[in-house]
Amino acid sequence: MLKNPAFDTTAIDITNTNIKWNLSPASLIQQTLLNGQGKLTRSGALAIDTGKFTGRSPKDRFIVKDSITEDKVDWNDTNLSISPEHFDKLYDKVINHLNAKEELFIRDAYACAHQRYRLRVRVVCEHPWQNLFVHNMFLRPTEEEVKVFDHDWVVYAAPGCLADPASDGTRQENFAVINFTKKKIIIGGTAYTGEIKKGIFSALNFLLPTESGVFPMHCSANVGKDGDTALFFGLSGTGKTTLSTDSQRKLIGDDEHGWSKANVFNFEGGCYAKTINLSAAKEPEIYKAIKFGAMVENITFKDEDQRTINFEDDSKTQNTRVSYPIHHIDNIVFNSRGNVPENIFFLTCDAFGVLPPISRLTRDQAMYYFLLGYTAKIAGTEAGINEPQATFSACFGLPFLPLNPTEYSKLLGEKLAEGNSDTKKSINVWLVNTGWSGGPYGVGSRLDLPYTRAMIRSALNGTLAEQKFETEPYFGLEIPKACKDVPSKVLNPKTTWSDGAAYDQKANQLKAMFRENFKIYEDKVSDEVRRALD
Repeated sequence: MLKNPAFDTTAIDITNTNIKWNLSPASLIQQTLLNGQGKLTRSGALAIDTGKFTGRSPKDRFIVKDSITEDKVDWNDTNLSISPEHFDKLYDKVINHLNAKEELFIRDAYACAHQRYRLRVRVVCEHPWQNLFVHNMFLRPTEEEVKVFDHDWVVYAAPGCLADPASDGTRQENFAVINFTKKKIIIGGTAYTGEIKKGIFSALNFLLPTESGVFPMHCSANVGKDGDTALFFGLSGTGKTTLSTDSQRKLIGDDEHGWSKANVFNFEGGCYAKTINLSAAKEPEIYKAIKFGAMVENITFKDEDQRTINFEDDSKTQNTRVSYPIHHIDNIVFNSRGNVPENIFFLTCDAFGVLPPISRLTRDQAMYYFLLGYTAKIAGTEAGINEPQATFSACFGLPFLPLNPTEYSKLLGEKLAEGNSDTKKSINVWLVNTGWSGGPYGVGSRLDLPYTRAMIRSALNGTLAEQKFETEPYFGLEIPKACKDVPSKVLNPKTTWSDGAAYDQKANQLKAMFRENFKIYEDKVSDEVRRALD
């Protein structure tokens, strides 16, 4: 158990004397099992249940409105304000709750692999398995660094502490509140571990652009044998983690990164992958990472005695997850950094089946589609819903963006305009449809993962850019006419439909959705970006 011997916990208002500080994964797992809060799986991973909340609750995340945030934060449905007075009242409630516990688990960690932008984070946890999550997901200080560690920010994770909406300024009993003035995040009423990492990610999305000019990104990143970096943007379920975890390329990270003038760097020290329908055949690297030290959330077992995970069971949630330190993946970049990217992929699961499986974007189109952040929810899973539902999350991460999305889009545009100074080349941006082909959901079929991998591989090695391209008529997208290991018919979406008129109708329907959704940004972007869909 390591800590800075000179650090006084009263500096963070913790008076509880039974503190487990920076315990090893083995100790945290043992403590979880002794507390009856988890089970070991057959592969050695710890299985826990997060209770009522199996995902984030974006409508219960608040930012304190004060002199720092009042004129900078884009106050909206995902950036809800709370007063300093309500924060102080909730903070006192959280502190009293934690100090009354029999024991607490505190961990010191870093966010940002780049030394210049590194954030020192101290996390106070009610449960040992929350502390294991922090160990897995954040960057881990050395023993020598821990001895002199002091914090920039503190996160208090107290799932047993409930708010009173009538007096605490919250919507319901659960809450996650960010205070930029006091550099504190308080989380209560929910045990979903993703709230911890997304709290820090949201803070970085405010701090890095405003203080350092760094472009924060909700994306995965990897590096090829020649040192070429690729970024993968996408909402949940589009394949961001799957496609960036590639045995032929080294993984930088699977979710959160910064893009400085000289390079790309991971915010985290681990991965938080969805496990629904996970298989060794389709995602071998992630499958193998579920071993001792990893933690799976809200899964069930095929056999209770053998503790074999049933990855197909979504009875608890579709959002089953695993967290593991990045070194559980064999092929990684050990300093979690890469060069300025040469290729960027926007991943969208188009359940309407009208977007090409891969297309090349201009700079203006890239800024347009980045602001759209389009994907689609699969239709047919709820009674009475017969059509796919379009979902738009600006910059592929709207719930984590304290600033107006156009601020991040401008950063992207500036980065693309600068290009790659090392290679003297422009940066390629590709729109990749990981959804449906040959018709919408219920009629067509999901694009084969091997085809998607082949298209991305061809884009990365430069052969795709050498092909002849054609421009499709609805979205103005450039489609390659050929790609190695992919049937030519697959590349143009309309040719995969048996009914051309039905395709035309769906394409026009989706285009109209794009135009309607983009209206909120029209007065904040250039004419070129505004006309990118024409």
